[in-house]
Amino acid sequence: MGRHDNDRLQGTLDLLVLKVLASRGRMHGYGITLQIQQISREELRVEEGSLYPALHRMAQDSLISAEWGTTENKRRARYYEITPAGLERLKQEEENWARLTSAVARFLQYA
Repeated sequence: MGRHDNDRLQGTLDLLVLKVLASRGRMHGYGITLQIQQISREELRVEEGSLYPALHRMAQDSLISAEWGTTENKRRARYYEITPAGLERLKQEEENWARLTSAVARFLQYA
């Protein structure tokens, strides 16, 4: 994915992470990355350098909780889970995204 694709993803990363955690439940960072790639049919890729700072910030903002656990491969990993505040933020972000995409679609249709 090129630099412009990463720029485009930057503004939607919180929305994508919260949506994955709301629909899939408790996951570690690598699992979140894989889900975003799979659901988007490889169109969206999240770099570690973007994901982990975002997860840390969302945990500080109480949108997600984080705790250490063990993966299926017996490795230690940090697991993330969406909180009630995160569910509320997800709802707001989905509404904002719907308004934005609708406005862009209207613009493209008439411009």
